Amino acid sequence: MSERHRMLPDWTVDQWFNAPNPISLGDLRGKVVVIEAFQMLCPGCVAHGLPLAQQVHDQFSRDDVAVIGLHTVFEHHAAMTPVSLEAFLHEYRIGFPVGVDRPGDATLPVTMERFALRGTPSLLIVDRKGVLAAHHFGEISPLRLGAGIMSLILAAPPSHPDPGSNPCDGTGCIA
Repeated sequence: MSERHRMLPDWTVDQWFNAPNPISLGDLRGKVVVIEAFQMLCPGCVAHGLPLAQQVHDQFSRDDVAVIGLHTVFEHHAAMTPVSLEAFLHEYRIGFPVGVDRPGDATLPVTMERFALRGTPSLLIVDRKGVLAAHHFGEISPLRLGAGIMSLILAAPPSHPDPGSNPCDGTGCIA
């Protein structure tokens, strides 16, 4: 099986920001999940990856799309502590949940290695079933990203519709 179209394993996160409780990938089943793997001292992450992830977070319905940041540090460890990250997220007004990837035994953090990330910024898109639909390293066109997300939203309706919603299509309603 290729890297894409495989079930994505869960992340291993030591600390969460912008989230009242820890989040697992399984908690997000039924939504398209956009994961932005970044380092706060990565120029491409600051200039492109994080602003694009914030746009996705701001523009798509939270019922359909969840954006998760993964701070995955593989260099400059002393400068990129959780205390520094907290200030960074505040200053850059990052509003989506961000998890701190657990340092690994080798040179790479645990989730970075598990997800086979080549560096930062990396953006992964997971479909509603938890299957990796796309893996981008470096810059991605906002139009291409939006189209990819929208195709996954339209491909399969949520598996657990909101109990208060009434799924009517103009010709009738589903009980």
